[in-house]
Amino acid sequence: MIEEAFWQIVAVGFAAQIVDGALGMAYGLTSTSLLLTFGYSPAAASAAVHLAETATTAVSAGSHHVARNVDWRIVRPLAIAGVLGGVAGASLLATDAGEMLRPVVSAYLAIMGGVILWKAFRNMPGIRPPSGLLPLGGIGGFLDAIGGGGWGPIVSGTLVASSSSARHMIGSAIAAEFFVTTAIAITLAGHLGWKEFGVAALALVVGGVPAAPFAALIVRVAPRRALMIAVGLLIVFLGLYGLWQAS
Repeated sequence: MIEEAFWQIVAVGFAAQIVDGALGMAYGLTSTSLLLTFGYSPAAASAAVHLAETATTAVSAGSHHVARNVDWRIVRPLAIAGVLGGVAGASLLATDAGEMLRPVVSAYLAIMGGVILWKAFRNMPGIRPPSGLLPLGGIGGFLDAIGGGGWGPIVSGTLVASSSSARHMIGSAIAAEFFVTTAIAITLAGHLGWKEFGVAALALVVGGVPAAPFAALIVRVAPRRALMIAVGLLIVFLGLYGLWQAS
């Protein structure tokens, strides 16, 4: 069944990577939702998405680095904590215990989206490393693993809301995501095996990799206020939609 939908998943991978690379979020959530409609279990869908993201985030992170959107002072603590949280979350997902946390995550996203929209209309200082990167990375990695996505809304969303340069926060979060998503993919593959989700992961890579350089250019030239408004609206929508699904 999944082979017949290969090119549909390629198209979704391309569109999801454009959004993720430009706004720092939604690749995993969009792709995971699609794979669930093809009968994949939450664990297998998350594994396929994270395996694909190992390639797409590598290209996207490199593109952001070339575009000077990455602050490595932010990347290092986020990546270390995110890997630890991601491995823990992936191990929990393999036991199907992660569903209980989804309403909590959705409520947090809706609130954070509102904070970003409020700050979009305020004057903010230039680049500075925000505080609390270790707990943010750990929580983001954990929830990203159990939800098949969520690093972007949680980590990028929080960073963009932290009175810092939007493009540097997005680029840095994507750079750290490469290390986190690789750890999650390896952990889930150890529990499930590679064959269960390999074709879907390949389709997402074929669609997502060509889109990454275009997304980095979009985030570099986009006005700060317009970018923050787009991020805020997307996070509010994802949070409210998640709460509606859980009700």
